[in-house]
Amino acid sequence: MTAASASVVTIVKKSLGWSIALSVLMILAGFAAIVIPPAAGIAIAIFVGWLLIFSGVAHLVFGWHSRESGSALWEALLGILYLFTGGYLLLNPVVGLASLTLALAIYLVAEGILELILAFRLRPAIGWAWLLFDGVITLILAILIWRTWPSSTVWVIGTLVGISMLFGGIARLMLTLAARREISKLA
Repeated sequence: MTAASASVVTIVKKSLGWSIALSVLMILAGFAAIVIPPAAGIAIAIFVGWLLIFSGVAHLVFGWHSRESGSALWEALLGILYLFTGGYLLLNPVVGLASLTLALAIYLVAEGILELILAFRLRPAIGWAWLLFDGVITLILAILIWRTWPSSTVWVIGTLVGISMLFGGIARLMLTLAARREISKLA
C-alpha cells in the first residue's frame, strides 16, 4: 500500500467513527421523538416557522434586487406571506402543528392517489404491485390522520419524524459498519 492510499484509509477510518456517532445520535433522537411526539412535533413546527422566516427574507431581498424586472411586487408579497406564516408558527406552535398535520394528511392523500395511478399505468411491468401496495398504505395512513384530526395533531408529526430518524440512523449505521469492514480488509 502506498503512502497516499494509507493516508486515505486513515482519513476514511476517522470519518467512519464520526459517521457511527452521528448514526447513534439519529437513532437516539428518533427514539426520543417516538416516545415524546408532542415535544418533537412542536420542535418541528418551530423549525418550519424559522425556515419560513428565512425564506420570506430571501424573497424580499430577491424582490429588491429584481425590481427592474417587474417581479418585485410578487416577490414582496410572497416574502410577506412567508414572514407572516413563519411568525404565526413561531408564536403559536401548537396551532401551527395542527395545520402541519392537516397539510400532511392532504399531501398523503394526493401522494397515495398518484402512486395508485402510476401502479396501474405500470401494471404489466415487474414490481408494479409494490407501487400499488405503497399507494394503498399511504392512503390508509392519510385516512387515519384525517379521521383523527385534530386529536392526531399531538402525535402524528413527531412520531413520523421519529420513525424516519430512527430508520435513517439504522440505515446509516449499517452502511457505515459495512464500509468499515471493507476498509479493514484494505489495511
